[in-house]
Amino acid sequence: MIVDKAVYHDGQRLACGHPSAELERLRESGNGFLWIGVKDPTDAEFAEINHELRLHPLAVEDAVLGNQRPKIDIYEESMFVVLKTLRYVEATSDVETGELMLFVGDQFVLTVRRGEVNPLDGVRHRLEAESGLLGMGPLAVLHAVLDHIVDTYRAIDLQLLEDLENIEEAIFAGDRTVTGQEIYQLKREVLEFKRGALPLVIPLRRLVTGETRVQLPKKLRPFYNDVLDHLLQVVDHAEAYDRLLSDILAAYLAQVSVQQNNDMRKISAWVAMAAVPTMIAGVYGQNFDFMPELHWEYGYYLSLGLMAGVVVLLYVLFRRSGWL
Repeated sequence: MIVDKAVYHDGQRLACGHPSAELERLRESGNGFLWIGVKDPTDAEFAEINHELRLHPLAVEDAVLGNQRPKIDIYEESMFVVLKTLRYVEATSDVETGELMLFVGDQFVLTVRRGEVNPLDGVRHRLEAESGLLGMGPLAVLHAVLDHIVDTYRAIDLQLLEDLENIEEAIFAGDRTVTGQEIYQLKREVLEFKRGALPLVIPLRRLVTGETRVQLPKKLRPFYNDVLDHLLQVVDHAEAYDRLLSDILAAYLAQVSVQQNNDMRKISAWVAMAAVPTMIAGVYGQNFDFMPELHWEYGYYLSLGLMAGVVVLLYVLFRRSGWL
């Protein structure tokens, strides 16, 4: 459905009539642009918008199919941008993923949002409060959306770092409540984070450095550079988190292995101490007639003392060697 639509002249919002008619008037005047925001459109709704704006068929196909890799495709009369929207769920430490697509033309912007992650109401309102940026046209809208998405990445980056530091501190403090499943789950969330941010680096860099047909206005280029710098920081952090989590998981598995070895040593020590009395009792339980100690007055006490003495001796030796 269409969430919002408006015409902008010199940074000022105006009422929007039929999109195709408004776009034709804008192209005749050469001033202003049309911005339509759509959320989870049906095939019929998207077909109607496509008919009015005459979008590139390849971009339309990607938008209809959804679940695209982050990218910036440049066509003859428009630009198609796919972004992954992310949200950190604090209660479960999960990273939820959505999708945002932008069609940017000479005098129109169409935003297509799928899912509930990161609505764009705040972006539009901030731009409308800064008419100077809106006066720069559709590329200013693209920058505002990119900046909003990357700022969200930076916030999630800090939250993932906090989770990572908590797990790292717990592991090396010997906290046995941390499980391998928790470490692996956090690693999966970092991977989801990387999938959203990393593929955007190359196309955004090409756009900023002028390697495409789209040439950014000189006033906007520093703003796009700033977004690219922030995105590179986020990607560098995500890759570092991924490597560190691999090291933490290896350290956790090593600790588990050491603990298992310690447990086996303790079990072996107790088994050894139990085996000696069992052996002595077994010797005197053979029921032979000619066993001198059987008829000796102190034979029973001797056997008990021998068992106790050997067990105490083994216990002292195992304690000194660190097995108990």
